[in-house]
Amino acid sequence: MSAMSGPVLDGLRDLLGERCSTALALREQHGHGESYHPTRLPDAVCHPKSTGDVVAIVRLCAEHRVPIVPFGAGTSLEGNVTPLEGGIALDMRLMNEVLEVYPEDMDATVQAGVTRKQLNAHIRDTGLFFPVDPGADATLGGMAATRASGTNAVRYGTMRENVVRMVVVMADGSVVRTGSRARKSAAGYDLTRIFVGSEGTLGIITEVTVRLHGIPETVLAARCTFGDVDAAVRTAVETIQSGVQIARIELLDANAIRAANHFAGLGLAERPTLFLEFHGSAAVVAEQAALVGELARDNGGEDWRATADAEERARIWQARHDMHYASMAMRPGSKTWGTDVCVPISRLPEVIHAVAEDIRDAPFFTAMLGHVGDGNFHVGFLLNMDDEEEIRRAEAYNERLVRHALRLGGTCTGEHGVGYGKAKFLIEEHGAEAVAAMRTLKRAYDPSNILNPRKILPA
Repeated sequence: MSAMSGPVLDGLRDLLGERCSTALALREQHGHGESYHPTRLPDAVCHPKSTGDVVAIVRLCAEHRVPIVPFGAGTSLEGNVTPLEGGIALDMRLMNEVLEVYPEDMDATVQAGVTRKQLNAHIRDTGLFFPVDPGADATLGGMAATRASGTNAVRYGTMRENVVRMVVVMADGSVVRTGSRARKSAAGYDLTRIFVGSEGTLGIITEVTVRLHGIPETVLAARCTFGDVDAAVRTAVETIQSGVQIARIELLDANAIRAANHFAGLGLAERPTLFLEFHGSAAVVAEQAALVGELARDNGGEDWRATADAEERARIWQARHDMHYASMAMRPGSKTWGTDVCVPISRLPEVIHAVAEDIRDAPFFTAMLGHVGDGNFHVGFLLNMDDEEEIRRAEAYNERLVRHALRLGGTCTGEHGVGYGKAKFLIEEHGAEAVAAMRTLKRAYDPSNILNPRKILPA
C-alpha cells in the first residue's frame, strides 16, 4: 500500500483517474532502470497525456512537497530514474504525439514520450531521419534529459547538438519555452543547454524540438577483426585523426562478440572487432572505406567485410544494439553493472589498455565496447548481487576506470549520465566550486527539492 498521504492521492486520482495507480507491480516496474541499482518503490505512478496534466501534477506535488521522478523508457544505467525518496514516478510514455514536422527546416517537435524509432517511422517519407541512436528505443524526452548520444554521435553529435528547443514544466508548475526554432540565437541565457542533461532535476521536459538530417545517398557498413584491443583502438583513432567523416565506428572486445554470437547465433570470429559505417555519395563512401580498410590492415586487421545491403547492415548493427541483453544472457540471473567514461581521442588507447589489464582476471563475465570514434567506451560487469565480493570487485574496477579517465582529461560518464551511481565523482571531475555553482542552480530552480531528488549532485 502506498505511503503517500490521502489528499495527494485523492487529488491525483481526480486529475488522472485510472492514469494514477498504486498497484504494486506497476510501482516495482518504475522503481529501477536497466542496471544493478536496487529497486526503490515510488508511492504512485502517474501517466500524463499533456503539458497541462504535468502542470497540474507538479502544482499538487509542490503544495505537499511530494518528490517527482520523470520516467521515459526506463533504460537508464546509473540509477537516474530510481525514486530514492518515493513520491511520484511520472511516466511520460502516453505523451507520444509527433506534433509538427518541418521538412524544409529539417526539424520536428514531439511530445517527450515519443521514441526515436517512432519519430523515424513517422518521417521516413520526408527523406530525413533523426540520427541520435543510443541503442535502446528510448524516449526523446529521456534522451534529452540524460544528454544521450550513441553510435552515430561521431558524425551527427549528441542530444546536446540536436535539441533545438524544449517545453519544460518547472518545480512550481510554471511552463518555460527555452528558445525558438531559429538555427542560432544570441538572445539571453541558453536555457536549452541547461535542461539538456539535467536528468529531471531542474524541470520536467514535456516537448522537444529536434534537428533532422538528410538520409545519405549511400550507406556502407563494414567490420574487421584484430589480434588485440589495442590494434583495434589504434585503427579507430587513426581514422578520426585522418579526417574521415565516418558515421559510426564501434569497438567490441572478444567477450562482447562471444555474447553476441551466443545471443543471436551470428557466428562471428571471437576476436576484438570494429563495426563501421560510412555515409555520403557513392564515390565518397568508396574512398573513405578504402582508406580505413588500409589503416586497419596496417594495424593487423583481418577479414575486412563491407556491405551496402540494408538487411545485412541491420543485422550487423542489431548485434551491437543487443549487447546489453546479450551480455546478460551469458550469466542468467545476474545483474549488469554497466559503466562508461569518455576521454580525448588521443588518450583512448591508453585508457582502454589500462582498463583491459585491470579486468583481465575478473571473477565474473565482463564485456568492453564503445563508440570509439568520439572517445567514449563502456564496460559491463555481470554480477551475482548476493555475492558481496563480486560487488566489491566491480566497485573497485569502476573507480579505477573513472580515475584513469579523469587523469587523462576525460569525464566520469560520456552518455549514461550521473544519476546517483556517478554522483560521488563530480567534485573530483569539476572541482568544488563548479559543483557549488550547480547546487545554486538547483536551489534556484527547485527550492523544495522535489524534482528527482538526490541525483547528479553528491550528498
